[in-house]
Amino acid sequence: MVPEELFSLALGLVPPWLVDHVTFTVEEKRLDLHINFPKGSRFACSVCGEECPVHDTRDHTWRHMDFFQHEAYLHARVPRVKCQEHGVHQISVPWAREGSRFTLLFEALIMTLVRELPSIPASPAPGS
Repeated sequence: MVPEELFSLALGLVPPWLVDHVTFTVEEKRLDLHINFPKGSRFACSVCGEECPVHDTRDHTWRHMDFFQHEAYLHARVPRVKCQEHGVHQISVPWAREGSRFTLLFEALIMTLVRELPSIPASPAPGS
């Protein structure tokens, strides 16, 4: 199994999404996973759910959970679809909330850690 297939499975990607390029930089302790889709793929309109052609794409990056001690990032060309009824809309990706720069798994990890951290009392205001 090639690394791209392995990481596609590990991320739970379903077609048309796939990891098409992996960069691992030991010196920077960084893993970059580049997610893409085949030419001609269609995606659901965010308003009506109708399968629509890709109008254009925009590059996005999300922080993902560490891969052992290495920082991990997902990069993707996120499509905007052209719906005949509703015009051009950016689709939602399955690994992140709209507008977030973190993956859902990274957000879940942070929320779990926050619950476990001790609360820190607020510092008194200066002059009190």
